[in-house]
Amino acid sequence: MRSRMERLHQEADRILESIIKEHRARKAEGNSSNESKADDLVDVLLDLQEHGNLAFSLTTDNIKAVILDLFIAGTETSSTILEWAMSELLKHPEVMEKAQTEVREVFGKDGSVGELNYLKMVIRETMRLHPPLPLLFPRECREECGINGYNIPIKSRVLVNVWAIGRDSNYWVEAERFHPERFLDSAIDYKGVNFEFTPFGAGRRMCPGILFGISNVDLLLANLLYHFDWKLPGDMKPESLDMSEAFGATVRRKKALHLTPILHHPHPVRS
Repeated sequence: MRSRMERLHQEADRILESIIKEHRARKAEGNSSNESKADDLVDVLLDLQEHGNLAFSLTTDNIKAVILDLFIAGTETSSTILEWAMSELLKHPEVMEKAQTEVREVFGKDGSVGELNYLKMVIRETMRLHPPLPLLFPRECREECGINGYNIPIKSRVLVNVWAIGRDSNYWVEAERFHPERFLDSAIDYKGVNFEFTPFGAGRRMCPGILFGISNVDLLLANLLYHFDWKLPGDMKPESLDMSEAFGATVRRKKALHLTPILHHPHPVRS
């Protein structure tokens, strides 16, 4: 096991090193040709390393760690959200039909994922009922404070149960019902501003992979709904689909989701 972990570590380090070298080479070419290109996160980190005048040393290993955190956070949350989204869509055929109709109409006109408003509501509703992490990462009070009459001592560990908040009837009408339309004309979003809906946390230390993860889910789910029709195995009815959860670091399905794809559109779609 240890030798396998070492090999994986070396392979990951090789990939991350190549990403950084590629960005450095591209930056050098841009400087010599005066060509202007939009910077991504790696470019920003490299600029900070060279010219940031930081109070600490930002090493290449630090940059690798940030990139790896983004990939791991975004990939794990993406797969969890996608599995639950497909589960809820199969459980609610009327929602599946509406989502597929939108995707196929938009892409049929050479549209893009950004135009899929109903699909985005489906994803938000999925994250409300099935947040990728049931508990946000623990935080620690740096000073004593009071909240709603409760005294929070210094050094207290704080855990936020976003799974319970997402199903709280004080904040959500028919909280246990999967109803994407609740987000129609609603400003509630997952970006950490609305505290009744914080699947990725809030503030400066919210999940670093949020945009990467959500972009993955948007594109993957759109492709799955555009290219395929889906059915449950055998003669299983939607109401018979087991939606039991297995709680852990992430909230995954207790039983694996098995579906049968039926090809509908063979051509790729635009992101």
